[in-house]
Amino acid sequence: MKETKNYEELLEELEDLKFQLKEANETLHAIRTGQIDALVVETEDGPQLYTLKSADHTYRVFIEKMKEGAVTLNRKGIILYSNSQFADMIDVPLAKVIGLPIIDFIPDQYKGKFKKMTEQGWESDSKGEIFLKSNSGKSIPFLLSFTSLELDEGTALSIILTDLTLQKENEKQLELKNQQLEAARLAAYKMNEELEDIVEERTKDLLISREYFKLLADNIPVIIWTATIDGKLDYVNRRWVEYTGFDVEESKTKQSELLHTDDVERSIAEWQTALKEKRKYEGEFRFKRAIDGTYRWHYSQAIPFKDEQGNITAWIGTNIDIDDQKKELEKKDEFIGVASHELKTPLTSLKGYIQLMEFQDNLSDEAKIYVTKATSSINKLQHLIDELLDASKIKAGKLKFKKHAFNLTQLVSLCVENSTYMYPSFKIKKELQEGIIAYGNDERIEQVLMNLINNAAKYSGDKKEIIIRAEKNNDSAMVSVIDFGIGMVNSDQELIFERFYRANGHESTMPGLGMGLYISSEIIKEHKGEIHVKSKLNEGSVFSFSLPLATQFAQTSDD
Repeated sequence: MKETKNYEELLEELEDLKFQLKEANETLHAIRTGQIDALVVETEDGPQLYTLKSADHTYRVFIEKMKEGAVTLNRKGIILYSNSQFADMIDVPLAKVIGLPIIDFIPDQYKGKFKKMTEQGWESDSKGEIFLKSNSGKSIPFLLSFTSLELDEGTALSIILTDLTLQKENEKQLELKNQQLEAARLAAYKMNEELEDIVEERTKDLLISREYFKLLADNIPVIIWTATIDGKLDYVNRRWVEYTGFDVEESKTKQSELLHTDDVERSIAEWQTALKEKRKYEGEFRFKRAIDGTYRWHYSQAIPFKDEQGNITAWIGTNIDIDDQKKELEKKDEFIGVASHELKTPLTSLKGYIQLMEFQDNLSDEAKIYVTKATSSINKLQHLIDELLDASKIKAGKLKFKKHAFNLTQLVSLCVENSTYMYPSFKIKKELQEGIIAYGNDERIEQVLMNLINNAAKYSGDKKEIIIRAEKNNDSAMVSVIDFGIGMVNSDQELIFERFYRANGHESTMPGLGMGLYISSEIIKEHKGEIHVKSKLNEGSVFSFSLPLATQFAQTSDD
């Protein structure tokens, strides 16, 4: 029968066990820190003495500081020594690790492999990878480095254990990235092959298109040329070579020789402006013909060719011989000038006779109606003749007039007042800044403003409202005529100030020669001002012109 211990005996035994535990922990700490030189380990064969040399002190401290685990085994695989790091790795208290068989921490499926690794480790230094299991059941990959040690008590096996968890995860991620990279490489290779096919096909199309372009360019009676983005000539068609006598390389250095001396500076300046502002170039100049050395007028234009991003990649230009048209136009201008002067004299006489008839007391009511209609027709004819004379003067460079300071606000107000009598069905509103003193010819400016008001009324359609605005804008005065009528498309706006031009669709429905805006434009140019139009179809138009303020001029008049 088992002897029952009383409370005092149990208490004494508990105190003894506490003392032994404390002594064991102190011994382990002393071993790790090199404070003792020998210890006795109780084994199945009885107690065994292990000695620690003082030279091992630095080594033991180093082992404790390592990030890797470190254990020492005897021939039976019992752990004789373990550092703290190994105990933490397998999640077992250090005091319980020493004295255990290391095979207890090897998963069953790896025990055979581990035995072979330890057998090789006893024979020579070696390494190998294996999984160990922690106290929580987690499998951890380790790299094991084996080294046999000769101790005073006999041979022991030292194992350094490196946790490969992070490395294996990195290898897994690297493998995944390599797979993705390989997939991307294959996709890029496929895309490159497709791109090469597309480039090859596009190159063929480009070559065909270029040949078509050259064939077309060489067989039309117009000079065609192209230039690089910086304006350097790089291609001319056969017509250019036949006309100038120079090929493209010769033409690069002889362009100034081909232009009339009076046109060189102006033409180059216009071309440089077009390049700088990246807009269409157009101009007229005299071009030398090689066959007889004569200079003939040409109309030239160049359009910037842009890519999908809107960047200019080249310039495509044409030169059209307009010399014959110029001469015919000069003849027409001469005829118009002579005819206008010839018509003016009999028209003046006719107007006088009609005025005399108006003062006759014995005219019947029916005759008075005819006289009124005749007067209206004569006034229209007088207006047309005056426009033709002005156009002739402009073309001959004889549109000159005296300039002086005048009150623009009062002039615009007077024009608005006169317009209300001329167009009683219209609501004409004025928005005038007071005291605007401009510099120019008030009679000619009145002519321009009345012409713009007449146009606004003519093209207002059913919208019977016109706004006349005058205001200062920095060193200039700005006058605007705003209507809400039929408006015009962009193509009309670009040409509206040219001589004889009539907006599309109104040639037969609206009276006039298409001279009014041309004359107005030239008058404003002579004043060193600018005239513009902004319009939207079916929404109306805004015609504006600027004049210099009188404050810019020291003198009060000039020619």
